[in-house]
Amino acid sequence: MIKTSLYTACFFICAANLQAQNTVSKEIKGRVSSEDGDVAATHVLNSSAQKAAITDIDGFFTVSARLNDTIVFSAVQFQRKEIVVTKEILASKALYITLDPAQNALNEVVVMPFNLSGALGRDMNKMEVDPPLTAASLGLPNAFVEKMTQAERKAFSARSGGPLIAILNAVSGEAKRLRLIRERMAKYTRTEFIRKAYHDSLYVKQLKIPVDKINDFMYFCEVDSSFAALDKKDNLSIWEFMLQKSFAYRKNYELD
Repeated sequence: MIKTSLYTACFFICAANLQAQNTVSKEIKGRVSSEDGDVAATHVLNSSAQKAAITDIDGFFTVSARLNDTIVFSAVQFQRKEIVVTKEILASKALYITLDPAQNALNEVVVMPFNLSGALGRDMNKMEVDPPLTAASLGLPNAFVEKMTQAERKAFSARSGGPLIAILNAVSGEAKRLRLIRERMAKYTRTEFIRKAYHDSLYVKQLKIPVDKINDFMYFCEVDSSFAALDKKDNLSIWEFMLQKSFAYRKNYELD
């Protein structure tokens, strides 16, 4: 009778220990990777415990979890991925997750014969082709929305993750970092647009800027606050501005 009581007590103690182990949270460290390497600011959400984290620029993350919790990995450019925390994951030193890019593809493409001869010029003249269907031709409301850059996608992902993600971004400084990246990319894109609006020969012959110094000259213009105020489509005003800046640039670098 005493032995039976002891066995019963041991059984309940072991069961209680196992139950306690299952309910104790543990920090899981890991890394997210993808084919293109763009894994910064990927959301890592423990949907069971409503705890979240964000990967750093190299894809590393740390999140609290218990046995059987569900962890969701998501980003705008990736397919959503879920894993269930197992004993092996809790016991491992690192968790490595590979994300697949989001794909919008047709399930099947059917090529119909049109008695083509194989001569491209002749076949194009024979075929009556309807105007291509586009968002603009269909009158869709998003027809003229510009495609977001990589930095803008990350910022949008950070903002659209809900109140919890917004708080995490604000506390960690991630929101500020993404905003600065977005601003730098917008400035770079604008300067690159203006740079390509004029042929290299104009920089060399009219502004007297050597070919290998053109990009440096554009940066010299960019740091001037007046440059940002110019309309990037007003070529005449931009050219007059760069003409004035070329004198200062050549003088600074003794190019005359």
